[in-house]
Amino acid sequence: MSDAPLADRDLAALVPEWLDWAQVAGLLGVTPSKVRSMVRDHELAQAVPVPGAGPKIPADFIQDGLVVKGLSGLLMMLHDHRFDDRECIAWLFTDDDLPGRPIDALRENRGSEVKRRAQVLEY
Repeated sequence: MSDAPLADRDLAALVPEWLDWAQVAGLLGVTPSKVRSMVRDHELAQAVPVPGAGPKIPADFIQDGLVVKGLSGLLMMLHDHRFDDRECIAWLFTDDDLPGRPIDALRENRGSEVKRRAQVLEY
């Protein structure tokens, strides 16, 4: 658990693998412009993991050629709590409250417990 605010956490250290829009598009079978729309619509989240790297999307957001089940709804909920994409990613990849990281719970089809945790976050 880290005491640093979510926005200040080192995403390059938290997220093991990042993908650019073209890679995500290839995995999902869509165009890079569709990936941009998905980010804008909070179906996916992106961040710049290291200065100068350009925007990237965590590879763990994609599973079996699809966006991880429940991720889009969770991202919308986090954005309703005034999180930006960087904070969403940090929260999903930080092991603070759940047994394991929230992204792991989503990938293991345990989205209900993740959503319960997200519902009680402070604005």
